[in-house]
Amino acid sequence: MNVSNVNAREVDPALWERPQMRQALAARDMATVYRLLQRIGVSQRHIAALTAQSQSEISEILKGRQVMAYDVLGRIADGLGIPRGYMGLAYDASCTTPVPAAADQRDDSNEDEQVRRLLAHAAQVTIGAASGNAEEWIEPVTPTETPVPHRIGMADVEQIETVTRTLRALDYRHGGGVCRDAVVAQLAWSQRLLRASCPESVTLRLHQALADQHNLAGWTSFDVGLYGSARSHLARALEQAKHARNSSLAANVLYRMGRVHLHCDRILDALRFFQLGQICAQDASCERTVAMLFANEAWAYALLGDSDLALKSINRAADELARARDRESPAWVSFFGAADLDATSGMVHADLAETHLDTHLGIAERFLTDALGQRDPSMARSRAFELTALATVQLRAGDMTAGIANGNEAVTLATEIRSMRITDRLAPLQAVAMMRAHAGDAQDLARRISVVRAA
Repeated sequence: MNVSNVNAREVDPALWERPQMRQALAARDMATVYRLLQRIGVSQRHIAALTAQSQSEISEILKGRQVMAYDVLGRIADGLGIPRGYMGLAYDASCTTPVPAAADQRDDSNEDEQVRRLLAHAAQVTIGAASGNAEEWIEPVTPTETPVPHRIGMADVEQIETVTRTLRALDYRHGGGVCRDAVVAQLAWSQRLLRASCPESVTLRLHQALADQHNLAGWTSFDVGLYGSARSHLARALEQAKHARNSSLAANVLYRMGRVHLHCDRILDALRFFQLGQICAQDASCERTVAMLFANEAWAYALLGDSDLALKSINRAADELARARDRESPAWVSFFGAADLDATSGMVHADLAETHLDTHLGIAERFLTDALGQRDPSMARSRAFELTALATVQLRAGDMTAGIANGNEAVTLATEIRSMRITDRLAPLQAVAMMRAHAGDAQDLARRISVVRAA
C-alpha cells in the first residue's frame, strides 16, 4: 500500500475498499479510520493537513472523541478522498444498494409470475445459457423483513437467549469479526418483537435478552475496532438491563464499557466505568461479577502506576471469586473464572513491572503461565492475548528462547482470529522484540508482527 508524500493530497483509494476500513467508515468511527491510516504510515500531521483539522483534534479523535458534525465529516471525506457514500453522508455512485435477485418479484400478489420468472431463470442457469453477474454477488439480495408474530411467549425469548449464547461462543473462539454482522442482524429481528403483545413477565425477560444481545454487539464491535458502534450498543444494553431490573447484567455492561476505554488508553475513564459497575454488582449480590470488576480495576490502577491500590483490588478480586466458585452465574459473566483472574493478575504485575521491574516480572510470568495452562482450544482469543503478554514479559526478562517461541505462537493465533484487539495488543511485543533486534530470531518475530498489524 503506497501513501503519497506530505505535499500530495491523496491517500491510495484502495485503502477505502478494505473490509475493516469500510466497516469503520459506515459507522463514522473516525478513531478507527485514523488508526488504520497510521498503520500504513500516514502521520497525525499528514491527516491534519488533509482534513483541515489541528493535530490536537486528531489526537482527541484517536482517544475516542466522536465526530458528529456533518460539515466536519464532509471535510474529512473530501480531504482524504473517501467516497461520501461510504460514510452515509449523501447518495453517490459508491453507495451500496441491494440488488434484486434474478427471479425476484416485489409484488407478492402475482405468485404465478414469480414462479414463471424463477423457473425460466433456473432453466437458463442449469443449461449454461445464463451464469449471472459475478460482480453483483457481493451485493445483498433485496431485503424483506420476516413477519413479527402478533403475540409472543417465554419460548420466543428463550430462543433469542440461545442464539446469543451461540454467537458469544463464536466470538470467544474466532473473534468478533466472524460474528459481529450476525449479532447485529439478529438484533434487528429481536428488537421488532417489542411490537408483539405479551405478558409483563415476558416483556421484562425480552428486555433482558435484548440487553444481552446489545452487550454482545458492543463487545464484538469493540473487538473489530468499531469503538463508536461499541459505545452505542453498550449504552442501549445498559438502559435495557436497568429497565429489566437486572443489576448483574448492568454491571457486566459497565465492565465492558470500561474495557473499551482501557484499550483506548483512557485509563481514568475506564476506572470510572469499573467503579460504577461495582455498585451494580453489589446490588446484584453476584460475587463473580464483583471479582471481575475489582480485577479490572486493579489493571487500571497498575497502568496508572499505583501499586498499592492495584494489589489491594486484585486481592479483593481473588477473595470474591473464592466465594463465588460454588454458585451458578449468568451466561454473560460465567466466563470469568480462575484462568481470567490469573490472566488479569499477570497483566497487573506486568504493568507494575514498568516501575518495579525486579519485583513484578517473575510474578507476571507465573500468573500468565498458569492462565494459559487452564485454557482449552475454544478460548483461542484469550490464549492469543495471554501468549502475547507472556512473550513480552519473557523478552523483557531476557528469556529469549521462551519469549520468541511464545511470541511466534501468539502471532500465528492472531492470523487465525478476526480481532483488531489482538493485533493492537501485539504492539508492545513488537516493541520489545525490536529492542532485542541483535538476536536474529527476535528480529524475525518483529517482522512477522509488523506484517500482521499492517494487514
